[in-house]
Amino acid sequence: MAVFNGGADPSRLEGKFSAMAVCWILGLGSLVSWNSMLTIGDYYYNLFPILGNAILLQLVPRYHPSRVLTLVYQPFALGTMAILAYNEAKIDTRKRNIAGYILFCASTFSLIVLDLATSGQGGIGPFIGICAIVGAFGVADAHVQGGMVGDLSFMCPDFIQSFLAGLAASGALTSALRLMAKAAFDKSEGGERKGAMLFLGISTFLEFICIILYAFFFPKLPIVKHYRTKAALEGSKTVSADLAAVGIQTQQSQEVDDAKQQERLSNKQLFFQNIDYAAELFLIYVLTLSIFPGFLFENTGKHQLGTWYPLVLIAMYNLLDFISRYIPLVKCLRLSRKGLLVGVLARFLFIPAFYFTAKYGNQGWMIMLTSFLGVTNGYLTVCVLTDAPKGYKGPEQNALGNLLVLCLLGGIFAGVALDWLWLIGKQSF
Repeated sequence: MAVFNGGADPSRLEGKFSAMAVCWILGLGSLVSWNSMLTIGDYYYNLFPILGNAILLQLVPRYHPSRVLTLVYQPFALGTMAILAYNEAKIDTRKRNIAGYILFCASTFSLIVLDLATSGQGGIGPFIGICAIVGAFGVADAHVQGGMVGDLSFMCPDFIQSFLAGLAASGALTSALRLMAKAAFDKSEGGERKGAMLFLGISTFLEFICIILYAFFFPKLPIVKHYRTKAALEGSKTVSADLAAVGIQTQQSQEVDDAKQQERLSNKQLFFQNIDYAAELFLIYVLTLSIFPGFLFENTGKHQLGTWYPLVLIAMYNLLDFISRYIPLVKCLRLSRKGLLVGVLARFLFIPAFYFTAKYGNQGWMIMLTSFLGVTNGYLTVCVLTDAPKGYKGPEQNALGNLLVLCLLGGIFAGVALDWLWLIGKQSF
């Protein structure tokens, strides 16, 4: 078994661009299944309707698929993430991430099986089945997103930026494929169902690719070995399985003579030192999820684009969210720590803007507003998650990454709950 001391210069190690590419694909796999669910929302709205005549509404539940499925997803993600964040120092990151990707793969395939088993029929039974699978998505998300952000927090900042760009790319990719699928199958019999099955099949395949890349390719890259060994020498126990998988044994006891070097800040200390970053992530996603996707599907009215309208809105949000995650790579375009807080708080002007645009504006204004929502979401997310870990040791950066993802998921959960407020006073509630 080889011994690696972690002393090499990262700039001279091979594999940086390969690692960035793998991080991008792993980010894609972290949300592609869930984004596929959101993007085929029009299929689920036809399968599980929210509107009908007065007699029918007394017999058939109002499902509100995009809102209900998102609300089901979040408690599982948040609860699991809270447990994992509390115990992050004791959890094997390798097993955690692989388990998450396997669960994503199995759950996505289960959606295909459920649809085939029910012959694409609606009803309360299939809806409960979909909700159960969505709960599994939430558990998988907590494993993967928290595990990957924590793992990449003690590596090169470009890695975490690539991972976050991959997260957004999953939305852009699924939206583009959904628009093409709708154009191809729109007028054919069962076209929406064919498009939905195509989406879920592609997502299942991508999740399988992520399992292979993370388990066998990513750990072998020299630059990844360097950062993980460095973290191990600083006292991290979460990387031991990843290092063992590539035949590396660290000489922690010989390299670290001073016990103080092994000390790390507690989760509580890390949280309070970075409470502004934690609050910013929470507020970013409270605002975003109070509008996306429920409001965009149900509260924007009918326009010339017809059934294409919500799909175009979702696509524009996802595309601009993806593009904006590369803006922080230009250093002069990054905000300061105080500037980030001002930017996050300013986003709450979106609430009256969306309300009055939905009530009085045309589809062009709504598309522009949705695009700007995506730009600010992606840009601010990358700025916070790449700035916060700087200046800490490996174990602390891993812990902080998990804490920040917990705050992010808490914001999503709160936003999803607040999204229902848009329905107050409406007959379809």
